[in-house]
Amino acid sequence: MAFRRTTERRGTPADLLVVGLGNPGDRYAHTRHNVGADTVDLLAARHGGRLKAGRERALADEVRIGPHRVALAVPQTFYNDSGLAVAALVRRHGIEDLHRLVIVHDEMDLPVGKLKVKVGGGLAGNNGLKSIKAHLHTDDFVRIRIGIGKPPGRQEGVDHVLRKPSKADRAELDVVMAEAADAVELILTEGAEAAMTRHNQRG
Repeated sequence: MAFRRTTERRGTPADLLVVGLGNPGDRYAHTRHNVGADTVDLLAARHGGRLKAGRERALADEVRIGPHRVALAVPQTFYNDSGLAVAALVRRHGIEDLHRLVIVHDEMDLPVGKLKVKVGGGLAGNNGLKSIKAHLHTDDFVRIRIGIGKPPGRQEGVDHVLRKPSKADRAELDVVMAEAADAVELILTEGAEAAMTRHNQRG
């Protein structure tokens, strides 16, 4: 889908914009809610990048993956206001086809360690995605959903996502974040459909 930019980007547009959701600051580092942000950090390290503060309310960098220019970013707004940063990043990096925007985020509706790739569709009550849809006026972007599982017992969802995982869950999340980084690379080279075929059919 085409997205009309309100300001012109100077320079060459990115081939892909990858945004990892999370909350800023040490208090929230490596919590379940920040697995998207941690995945983008992993991608940056994998390809020789280093996320740094920019003008779009985000830590960001551009890396080369093969012949492709890939913009990586982690909003520095709070999770529920992610759309503020994402809309600015979309304009900055010249993303007109929103199938070239990939949002990596945590997903309570998936078991810990499960990964799904999705294009458009329902937002499953995720306030970060709702904010992005509100600012872009569409939900026709690609998501990589990283399972963090539902809260145990009577624990509230907000407490679950804002806490650091157990050692066992951390180990599973580390594995699935690497898979999520792989999925980004596949989306870049072969498209979202190929990534869905590869990752969504796993047990």
